[in-house]
Amino acid sequence: MSVDTVSLTGWGRTAPTTAVRFRPRTYEEAAAVVRGRGPRGALARGLGRAPGDAAQNAGGSVLDMTGLDRVRALDEEAGTVRCDAGVTLDRLVRVLLSRGLFLPVVPGSGRITVGGAIGSDVHGTDHPRAGSLARYVDGLDLLTADGEVRTVTPGTALFDATTGGLGLTGVILSATLRLKRVATPLVSVSTERATDLDDLLGRFTAAGSDRTPYASAWIDLLARGRATGRGILTRGEHAPPSVLPAHARRTMRAPRTVPPDHRPTGPLLPGGLLGRTAAALLNEVRYRSAPRARTGELRTAAAFFHALDALPDANRLYGRAGLVRYRFTVGYGQEETLHRVVRRISARRCPAIRAELQRFGAADEGLLSFPAPGWTLAVDLPAALPGLGRFLDGLDDEVAAAGGRVCLAADSRLRPETAAAMYPGLGAFRELRAELDPTGAFRSDLARRLAL
Repeated sequence: MSVDTVSLTGWGRTAPTTAVRFRPRTYEEAAAVVRGRGPRGALARGLGRAPGDAAQNAGGSVLDMTGLDRVRALDEEAGTVRCDAGVTLDRLVRVLLSRGLFLPVVPGSGRITVGGAIGSDVHGTDHPRAGSLARYVDGLDLLTADGEVRTVTPGTALFDATTGGLGLTGVILSATLRLKRVATPLVSVSTERATDLDDLLGRFTAAGSDRTPYASAWIDLLARGRATGRGILTRGEHAPPSVLPAHARRTMRAPRTVPPDHRPTGPLLPGGLLGRTAAALLNEVRYRSAPRARTGELRTAAAFFHALDALPDANRLYGRAGLVRYRFTVGYGQEETLHRVVRRISARRCPAIRAELQRFGAADEGLLSFPAPGWTLAVDLPAALPGLGRFLDGLDDEVAAAGGRVCLAADSRLRPETAAAMYPGLGAFRELRAELDPTGAFRSDLARRLAL
């Protein structure tokens, strides 16, 4: 097991803190780290894709779980897979697609470990139909504060606290996931442009829209006036063999994804490159180059689900100060709040090039799980923007007043009293942690900041 002292940040590259990093190769080595933890506790970490400080533990121990990366059992007949927590989603998808199987829930990046995905209770663009990942976890092995391994199953309080619990109930060592079958490794995609936010919301909910499971939209948050909230809606479904060219049907294989590499490789671009003028130009080009309406485009699973992974250094576009991801959700019937937030961001001329809108369906049982029925918008903003903290605090107030919430897995600046108001399950989560982990074995910078 390798051990070193490192400075760690989230993917947003804000608020670096120093910790002792352990890289266990066996469950026994992971247990030894937990038993030998210091006063600042321990925390599991995957590929570090949480934008904020959820996977940091200043002054404590961090278990790099990427060394535990075995796919232990794949039951093709039952449609289940058992794997270590350090297996990455893109690798798992490649293995599954080659056998006509797929994950029921796929988030926007494949550079996430299975343990990190469960700890964040990730969702995909098919949430109204599929829910979040916890729904498909048949069981998991959890290393708890006493150094013992528990098998945790759905329907228990510990399961509901662990799925979406951001690593604060223990170290996920392995999990068994239910899968779904797909006929081909390709996705049939339709694209359409919307002239403003009302038009975009209407296209999301148009008659027959629920026939296509995957749907998300990019929003141009620099457009103003009558074009405020304009965007590009993308839908997808797994392609049947009948729509593939004959030669493709004969040679169907799972296409390779871009190899994961979470280490920065390119030059750090100056923050001024992503100023308002440049961002507005990029958004204009993106909007105008999209088809007004197109159906039947075939894409690989990687190109459709994980398009942003093709730019491994995208977080470096935001300058040395890094980026802040603001992700929130508000319920159906609260569309005016969504309108106000979009108008406020557009009016401030924030240089936002990544802004994604999705719909959520019924919530799952996780005490700190983010999804709830309604709309969710995620936007990346340069952390160096003057007054950004006060501006986002004001958006928090809008969201909270509408009964919405901000995503904890992406957060880097939420106030503790606001988090408590947004997450009604937080009290039960704290009680369970106090019972199972009275000495605070598992800690994170996020947990300290928000008193989780």
